[in-house]
Amino acid sequence: MLTVAVIVTLLVLLLARDISRAGHGATSPRLTENESFAALTNSLIGQENAFDTRLAYLLSHGQTLSRQVFAARLEQLQQQLPQFQTEGSRLRRPPLKHRINETIAQLTEQRVDDYQSLLSSVAAGLSLPWTTPSNVTPGLSATAAQASLLVTNQQWDLARRGLLLEPGHVTLIATTTNVARLDFATVMSRLSQSPSLTLTRGVGITAVSVLPAPLPAPTGEILLPPTSMIHLGVTVTNASYATQAVTLTIVLSPSGAAGVAQRQTMSVTLRPLGSYAFVPKILTIAASEHATLTLTLSGAQTGPNMVRSRRYAVVVSPSGNG
Repeated sequence: MLTVAVIVTLLVLLLARDISRAGHGATSPRLTENESFAALTNSLIGQENAFDTRLAYLLSHGQTLSRQVFAARLEQLQQQLPQFQTEGSRLRRPPLKHRINETIAQLTEQRVDDYQSLLSSVAAGLSLPWTTPSNVTPGLSATAAQASLLVTNQQWDLARRGLLLEPGHVTLIATTTNVARLDFATVMSRLSQSPSLTLTRGVGITAVSVLPAPLPAPTGEILLPPTSMIHLGVTVTNASYATQAVTLTIVLSPSGAAGVAQRQTMSVTLRPLGSYAFVPKILTIAASEHATLTLTLSGAQTGPNMVRSRRYAVVVSPSGNG
């Protein structure tokens, strides 16, 4: 009997030890996972909060900036959004208690779309050149995006406490709502009325090249050596910080009753503060011919010291034969 009692006691002790080890073994990985998740999540939310602060400041004080500087800062903010989305997706694994990692991934994705909608609304309101990243899907109005940011803030405020009683007792930081609480209509009104941000459209013809090279002649006249063809190059310039679609029309009309006018039309979208060189098809002409060359640029207002049309008298020298 004594031997049996000793054996039973040893078995109980061994079982208790195994249970204790199993318990410690189960707690340790969970603690590590929770602490790692907390570190990554707090880093992500810290970046989002910094983004929120910078965007709110830019919208509240941007009226003092030029269009180029304001647009550059807006684009710098936009470039951070795909990174937030990527980091949020990485937090989905491994799964944790209360599915908190799934929650942060979904809320991050929604906040990225909300911020992108706001950035797109600002760019559209100021007619800034703007391209939305392919992996971000804006679609909400500015008002709806702000409301969504407040909702995700409330949802995260509830979810972030889910690991307080779990191994590690980790604390997850809250999201900020600086942009969500802005009076967006007032902000946009102030920005759009700023003289430095106001869009002033302007394009013009800035250079014309002709081959064969013209001979010396009075202003407004193109005197050519004997030739049967004219090669033109026309440079147009966009003086505003906005994309601008323009159309160039070229007409070469013979001065006499005989002959048919040659007409070409070409279009392009100019980048902000950019230039483009049109190269029309070859124009045909005969020796001793007189004609009028008209260049007309349409699609935008004329900027300061810029012209949208040029008119030249074209004179071709005699061939010299006979």
